[in-house]
Amino acid sequence: MTSAPRREALTIVRLANFVTAVSGGLRTALRHLGAGYRAAGHRPVLIVPGERRSEEETEQGLVVTLPGPALPAGGGYRLLTDRRAVTAELTRLSPHRLEVSDRTTLRWTGAWARRHGVPSLMVSHESATGILRTWGVPGPLATAAADRLNTATARAYDSVLCTTDWAAAEFRRIGTPNLTRAPLGVDLETMRPLPQAERTSERAQYAAPADVLLVLCSRLSAEKRPERAIEALAALRAQRVAAVLVVAGTGPLRERLAARAAAMGLPVRFLGHLGGREELARLLGCADVVLAPGPVETFGLAALEALACGTPVVVSRSSALPGLVGAAGVSAPDTGTGFALTVRELLDRPEDERRAAARTQAERYGWPAAVRAFLAAHGVHNDEAEEGGRDGHARHRA
Repeated sequence: MTSAPRREALTIVRLANFVTAVSGGLRTALRHLGAGYRAAGHRPVLIVPGERRSEEETEQGLVVTLPGPALPAGGGYRLLTDRRAVTAELTRLSPHRLEVSDRTTLRWTGAWARRHGVPSLMVSHESATGILRTWGVPGPLATAAADRLNTATARAYDSVLCTTDWAAAEFRRIGTPNLTRAPLGVDLETMRPLPQAERTSERAQYAAPADVLLVLCSRLSAEKRPERAIEALAALRAQRVAAVLVVAGTGPLRERLAARAAAMGLPVRFLGHLGGREELARLLGCADVVLAPGPVETFGLAALEALACGTPVVVSRSSALPGLVGAAGVSAPDTGTGFALTVRELLDRPEDERRAAARTQAERYGWPAAVRAFLAAHGVHNDEAEEGGRDGHARHRA
């Protein structure tokens, strides 16, 4: 009996802004999705902005860097603004699918894909309404502006993908017909609980045995509200809780936060960006509580990584994270006092119980399931993925 011929693998070109060598969740998500596409037999290509042009074959496939201007006060973020250069790369790569992670400056690529018969997917990694409100735009104006932006986005692409129901709500509000859902994931192999002896040894680098060790793992930028962690620490210490804070991450607010902590006499240690995943896993795994104060987080990878390491999380009740962390964490009001009270509530639970609940919750979000869901959004289902993908649409001519 003759076996069926192997179908052609897809070239999936992904475009993303706001990615740097020290950026967090988006960079991690892109890496795991690309590696998953490649393992399924496809050819993923990622195009991102940088200082100069380069190409590199990596575990997530080909990564092409195009020159892009740096955002003023953007903490290293750059943008793909040269449409001619991006168009040239798209023409050269001749994709079967286009996946875009920026609904603003890259929205024009949806029209390019439509002209060339390439199915397109825009991934919404944030709430436009929430971002506008963090910038000080009043609620009604933020909603109206987000609706206009999202309507244009939905018309530009064949599909809009949101990673949580919380993020999808603003598209449902405008009746987006081409909306789909797929979760992101967490690395359950690298991010894992530490054995008790290792946890004790690692923890000793940052805190005394009687201290409460808090960790913030975040980009230090306005929309993440990192100052909330310092405010929570101050409130805890005012309540005579011997708490200390370790901050992993960098960003434009780094110096301001350090100056504020020093002026208040608070025990805060800034580690900067942790490049090693094992190093980050050890830090998250030895903490008593990880703080996730960002009010507009749609799929907080740092929070899920903490859970995978067996550490419970206190999250902003304004974000999508309460639904993700479930009973393994607690949602807090968006104030320092609110976070402090919620930390104490979480610490009242037996340690073994809260650590086991954290890991159990994280195990619901493995990357293989996320990759399958994203490929399904591209029209590739499990049987087709196992065959190396399919070419359901004619490729455009270069």
